[in-house]
Amino acid sequence: MSLVAAPAPEDGTPQEELWTTQQVADHLGITRDAARKQLSRWGITAAYRYPEERNLYGSLFLASKVRTAHASRPGKGARTDLRAPEK
Repeated sequence: MSLVAAPAPEDGTPQEELWTTQQVADHLGITRDAARKQLSRWGITAAYRYPEERNLYGSLFLASKVRTAHASRPGKGARTDLRAPEK
């Protein structure tokens, strides 16, 4: 289930798809706690917050940002610590 931002824009533009932390975790194939950490590493902040149980708040993230960050990750075994010498 995907969530969308409310209220709907009056100009008829499509709304952005929003994901909960659990939906992000499912997409990435990791746990919810690991998803929170990964989102932080990628610099993706919550687009919206909503009340959850016991006075806590849940976060909603833009699905497009999550998909883009996930797609631009280096491949398996990539040595990102090695750089080509500068000329």
